[in-house]
Amino acid sequence: MNVSSRGVREMSHERLLAMTQVDHRATEHFLAFADDGKAIVATAMVACDPSMTKAEVAISVRAEDKHKGIAWEMLRHAARYAQSRGVETLESLESRENHEAIELEREQGFVAIPYPDDATLVLIRKDLRSA
Repeated sequence: MNVSSRGVREMSHERLLAMTQVDHRATEHFLAFADDGKAIVATAMVACDPSMTKAEVAISVRAEDKHKGIAWEMLRHAARYAQSRGVETLESLESRENHEAIELEREQGFVAIPYPDDATLVLIRKDLRSA
């Protein structure tokens, strides 16, 4: 994870609320911990649209924990969660150069679609109704 060494000196009450109040009906965040239970090694977020029929998934794995199957399991868990909530389509927006992520998603039944208006991006989509 890339984290800036410069922190925020002061945070408004409104900003703090916006960062900590999550609508768990539409958005859920999952964490994967190291074996010791102390370090976070990966995160996955599922964010649904207002109709709850389409959602976006975003996954991040700590650099030293890549290539261990964590992203695979996080994506699988996020897709099952979204499907259990009635989501019909799960999407992810990827850089065309992120071949590892695109291949991982394809292995799990996602299809790559050109992203309109930006040739550097690709939309990865999975129909959860048939999954």
